[in-house]
Amino acid sequence: MTDETAPQEIIACRDVHKWYDNFHVLKGINLTVHKREVVVIFGPSGSGKSTFIRCINRLEEHQRGQIFVDGVELTHDIRNIETIRQEVGMVFQSFNLFPHLTVLQNITLAPFWSRRAKKEEARELAMQLLTRVGIPEQADKYPGQLSGGQQQRVAIARALMQRPRLILADEPVASLDPALRNSVMRHVEALNREEGITVICSLHDLDLMKRYATRAVALREGTLVAEGKPEDFDLATLKSIYGEEAEFGFEAAS
Repeated sequence: MTDETAPQEIIACRDVHKWYDNFHVLKGINLTVHKREVVVIFGPSGSGKSTFIRCINRLEEHQRGQIFVDGVELTHDIRNIETIRQEVGMVFQSFNLFPHLTVLQNITLAPFWSRRAKKEEARELAMQLLTRVGIPEQADKYPGQLSGGQQQRVAIARALMQRPRLILADEPVASLDPALRNSVMRHVEALNREEGITVICSLHDLDLMKRYATRAVALREGTLVAEGKPEDFDLATLKSIYGEEAEFGFEAAS
C-alpha cells in the first residue's frame, strides 16, 4: 500500500553522464526531485549546471544513464521528448525573445504552432500571465523597449503558456542587476508556492540560493558533491565546493 502523503517524484536521474567529444561534463549524476520543490543547482563556473538542466528536457543529449520526467524516460523516442516538453517550461539566461515581435506575440507564438491554440484564447491567457508577473502594460512593446528584469518576466510568462508542471531555469538572473534579481526570483517562488509548480534553477548567487531554495544541490567538475537544505551549507562545505581561496559576501551557517 502506497503512502499518498509521501513526496511524489517528478525528476529521477540515475547515473547520468554527458561528454562533449573527450570532455566528460557530467559524471554519474544521481538526483531525485519531488513535486513542489524549488531545487537550486549551484557550484563553480564550468561545473556542469547548465548542461545538466538542458539535459532534463533534451536540449542536450546525455550519453549514459537514465532521466525520467514525471515517469516518462528521456530517450531517442521523439514522442517521449514531445510529451515531456509539453509539461516543462524553460527560462533562459539570455531571455531568448524575438526582437521583431511584440511581448504579446512572443508569448503566444508557441501555442499557435505547437497546440494550434485559437488566437483569442491564447491572447487572453497571455494577458493573464503578463498580469501574473506584473507587466500587463508592456504587452504591445518590443523586447528592446524593456528592462532586463521585464524581459525575464516576459520569458517566465512565455514558459507558463503551456501550463507546465515543471520549470527549468538556467541562470535566470545572471544577466540582471543585483536590484532586479530578487524581483525575478520572487515571481518564480510565487509560482511554486501558489500554483505548485516544481522549479529547478541554476544560480551563481548564493544569497538567492539560501533565500529561495527548498533544497540545494552542489556540482563541482561535473560531479554532484553535496545536497541538502540551504542552511546545511556552512562555510567549510562551501569552501570544499568552491576552493579554500573563495570568499563569500554573507554569513554562512556555522
